[in-house]
Amino acid sequence: MNNEFKAVIPEYPQTGVASTCRSYEEYVAMFGLTEKTIGTGPVLDVAGGASSFVARLNAKGVPAIAADPYYEGMTEDVIAAAREEIVTSSAKIAAMAGNFDWSFYGSPAAHRSMRENSLELFAAHFREDRTKYVAASLPRLPFEDGTFALATCSHFLFLYAESFGQAFHAEAIAELLRVLKPGGELRIYPLVSLRWEPCAFLDDMLEELKGLADAEFLPTELPFTPVRSRVLRLAKKRS
Repeated sequence: MNNEFKAVIPEYPQTGVASTCRSYEEYVAMFGLTEKTIGTGPVLDVAGGASSFVARLNAKGVPAIAADPYYEGMTEDVIAAAREEIVTSSAKIAAMAGNFDWSFYGSPAAHRSMRENSLELFAAHFREDRTKYVAASLPRLPFEDGTFALATCSHFLFLYAESFGQAFHAEAIAELLRVLKPGGELRIYPLVSLRWEPCAFLDDMLEELKGLADAEFLPTELPFTPVRSRVLRLAKKRS
């Protein structure tokens, strides 16, 4: 990315890690998921916040669990925090609207409406069955080896690369691969930071992990960010 392009795209103003309310439709589009990819599960969504992906999967009969430290605390407090995050993030996005690609969402108002609808699905499922929402954080997950067929990680790894660094990312991804079944896959999106810059250590980190998984880059079907990012697909090697 050249300096002139960087100068006209402001960094996304974020302090700490956000817990957003992305919809099932957003997950399918941004990760390029299909019924075949999702299969019969089990599915693990890491750092999903108040997204409705796990709620919708379970409603479809696909066993799925979300893991995020966000789930600590009283049920209604968690839901209330998600409502506040929608207000905060929507204001930021509206202020920067000219920098985003609206071909998927249509408008900032439609983007916010999708998040609000997604939150309602999450909230109903969270109230109904909190066992599907585990308060846990990378790089340690409380699951047995080879538990899941598919794992997703949206808007955490690589987005906060400057805060967490290469060693954390390598350890976190190795942990995600540990809980996957042999042949299972991990999908991560996006691969750019809050400054809209590609991760500087991505290639070196993948070299470290090549004994554990085969890496592939896929296009996303959710255009939105000022700089288009690919999806990282890691297929766990079979022993």
